[in-house]
Amino acid sequence: MTEMAPAGSVQSVTRAFALLEAIAVADGGLQLAVAAERTGLAVPTAHRLLGTMQRLGYVHQTEQRRYALGAGLIGLGKRAVPPLAETATPLLERLEDEFNETANLAVLDGDLVLYVAQTPSRHRMRMFTEVGRRVLPHSTGVGKAMLSLMPEDRVEALVERTGLPRFTPATLVTVDAFLADLRLSRSRGFAADDSEQEVGVRCIAVAVPGLDQPTAISVSGPVTRITSALVPSVVKALKAAADDLRATATTHHG
Repeated sequence: MTEMAPAGSVQSVTRAFALLEAIAVADGGLQLAVAAERTGLAVPTAHRLLGTMQRLGYVHQTEQRRYALGAGLIGLGKRAVPPLAETATPLLERLEDEFNETANLAVLDGDLVLYVAQTPSRHRMRMFTEVGRRVLPHSTGVGKAMLSLMPEDRVEALVERTGLPRFTPATLVTVDAFLADLRLSRSRGFAADDSEQEVGVRCIAVAVPGLDQPTAISVSGPVTRITSALVPSVVKALKAAADDLRATATTHHG
C-alpha cells in the first residue's frame, strides 16, 4: 500500500480497509508482520487497527495466529448487494444455461465498472470476476456497453480522469480508437471485449437502459468457445435478458 490516499480521505480508515483487502486475497489469513508488510504499515499500527477490527467482529485470529476476515462482514456484505443483483440472478442463470459460459451484471460506479452479480460457467476452464470487483471500463465489454450510450464529451472527461492503460496488446489506449469502438458498439447494439482485458478471453455485452444507474449484462468465456459464429446468438439472448431485467426492475423498484 502506498501512502497516496485519495484527497480528503481519513488515513486510519484507508489503512483499515487496506488491511481487510490484503487479508481477503490471502489464502488462510495473514500473520501480523505479513499484513503490515503487504500494506506498507508499521507493525504497531497494523496491530492496533487489527485489534480494533477484531473487537468489532470484522476480523478474527485463527489457531495459527493469522488474521482472517470475521463474520461481522457477512451481514454488511448481504446488505451491500443491490436489489438489482437479486432481480438479475434468474436471467444470468438462463444465459449460463443456454451458452454454458459465465454471465455477468455490472453497473457504472463513479468512473469504474462494478460487478454486482454473476453466474459462473459450469466449464472447468471459465472466466471469473469477483462480485464486488471494480475495474476500468475501457477494456471491458460491460464498460464499453454502458459508455456507448453516454454523450462523447462525458466519455472523454471520464477517460481523462482514469487514463487508458494497456492490459494486453489488444487494449484500446487512445481516445480516438476508444470513441470509434463506442460508436461501433452503439450502431450494432452490443459491445465486445476481444482479449482487451485478458488475452484469450472474449466478452459480449449489452447495456440495460432506463435504470437508476448505467447497467450492462454480458456473457464471457474463452475465444475458442465464444466464436464469431456464436456471437449473434449471444447478442440476441443478451438483449432479451436486458429487456426482461429492465421490465422487472422498473416494475419492482420504479
